[in-house]
Amino acid sequence: MSIISIILVLIIAFFAGLEGILDEFQFHQPIISCTLIGLVTGHLTAGIILGGTIQMMALGWANIGAAVAPDAALAGVAAAIIMVQSGNFDTKGITVAFSTAIPLSVAGLFLTMIVRTISVGLVHGADAEAKKGNFAGLERFHFVALLLQGIRIVIPALALILVPTQAVQNALEAMPAWLTDGMAIGGGMVVAVGYALVINMMASREVWPFFAIGFALAAVSNLTLIALGAIGVALALIYINLSKMGGNGNNAGGGSGSTDPIGDILNDY
Repeated sequence: MSIISIILVLIIAFFAGLEGILDEFQFHQPIISCTLIGLVTGHLTAGIILGGTIQMMALGWANIGAAVAPDAALAGVAAAIIMVQSGNFDTKGITVAFSTAIPLSVAGLFLTMIVRTISVGLVHGADAEAKKGNFAGLERFHFVALLLQGIRIVIPALALILVPTQAVQNALEAMPAWLTDGMAIGGGMVVAVGYALVINMMASREVWPFFAIGFALAAVSNLTLIALGAIGVALALIYINLSKMGGNGNNAGGGSGSTDPIGDILNDY
């Protein structure tokens, strides 16, 4: 990578780390970070495919209580850098890069633990400034905490970039076929599990028919992603309009219903 590309990749990694906490512009999502890294390194198509694949896996990642989910920001950034460093942008290269995202995302939890431990001290410092009424000092502690979140992704990203390209290529080429194939199969299973977790959370009697329709339409090879997206938006609008009409009709007919269809659905459960 050129110097300009390296700087841009590190900037993307920094914002991905920030967005892991801010969650404002979604830079930490693999579909965004991988696409941006692919764009600044001249491999946009491969970046989109890699990001979309990792995103399907990350759909089921969520923090539940004290259990912290794998680091999606580091997974996307690190996998994209490995793909670029390998110089292989076909299906095999993307699969190998995607497979490395899983262990890297788990390893990223160690960096998260370090940053959150340091943040405990920053919180106490912010409390002390708040007691003094020093708002400028309070803001400084907040900015330092955010800066640490960005550095949490920049440091491993820079370490991967500094690894010689030839060394990465030799390491990937030395991997036996059974290992790369196994990683690809395992990665595909993780994607399926992540998607199944999301479906399980949002599944209801009202949603299943639309899922079945979308599943059938996705099997039609002549439909592009834009066409599928347009059909999905149309189905969503139809559902919203029918819900409103059903709620108003029940209220006008006998007064047993309400004008809040979502509330009626929740009451049924």
